[in-house]
Amino acid sequence: MPDRTRPGIAPSVPAKPPHQSARSARVVSQFVLLAIAWGSSFLLIKLGLQGLTPLQVVAGRLITGALALGVVAALSRQRLPREPIVWAHLAVVAVVLCVVPFTLFAWAEQHIDSGLASIYNATTPLMTALVALAALPAERPTRTKLIGLAVGFLGVLIVLAPWRILLGGGAVAQLACLLATLSYGLAFVYLRRFVSPRGLNAVPVAAVQVGLAATIMLVLAPAWIATPAAWSWVVLAAVGVLGVVGTGLAYVWNTNVVAGWGATSASTVTYLAPVVGVVLGVVVLGEALHWNEPLGGAIIIAGVVLAQRRPAHR
Repeated sequence: MPDRTRPGIAPSVPAKPPHQSARSARVVSQFVLLAIAWGSSFLLIKLGLQGLTPLQVVAGRLITGALALGVVAALSRQRLPREPIVWAHLAVVAVVLCVVPFTLFAWAEQHIDSGLASIYNATTPLMTALVALAALPAERPTRTKLIGLAVGFLGVLIVLAPWRILLGGGAVAQLACLLATLSYGLAFVYLRRFVSPRGLNAVPVAAVQVGLAATIMLVLAPAWIATPAAWSWVVLAAVGVLGVVGTGLAYVWNTNVVAGWGATSASTVTYLAPVVGVVLGVVVLGEALHWNEPLGGAIIIAGVVLAQRRPAHR
């Protein structure tokens, strides 16, 4: 046999099995689709508001999202959780992960641009880290995490632009976006503490929580059904895509990306979604982009990176 270790002869490198290459390509494509789906959600909300009230947009996306996830769960033959305590926990998650933040973002986009709302959505990891520091004593804050939180909220202050508040900068709507991401943070920590330790499959969990959120909106129907809806093909398509893709399939894609790359790498979709949201807002809706918004957004993302960095082990 030839000596493959002699100088000048490169050792052979085994090629990746075809199924591994195909799986890697599938994860990459789903990561890109996830960034587009979540980044375009704010454009779709804006389009839906052309004919619907905020509550009608939320009801539409949750009902269609629940139907999509129900079909995915049925096709994958995954059983829904049976324990009443799990359904009780998921009911809480349905409120703080779906009903409340979806409503706040939809209301806010009546007063601010969709691109600006997408930038505020990037604060979700910061809010999650902040809630975790208060609610999970085992997660002791490191100096790097505290610096990351400080940097991130400096970015929030720059985006908020307090010098423009007196000039009608939509401060209340921007604060509503921050309350929405705080609600996301509460939901993620609640999931981590009360649901994740049970080792349940992601698709049935998503189907139940979105289904319960849709049920809540149906119970609240008297609050939004009385207002006439101005349906058009644009409004109908926007709400349908927002529900089926942004609220339904996106969760499945996110689960697959986490399984393929790990949670840390998968979380980088948070950095791409605001870019998609801002670009779509400018190109499709002709929204103005103020200098402080991309600058503050970049600082927010830098703070997220610092807050999520794990300390090196020696």
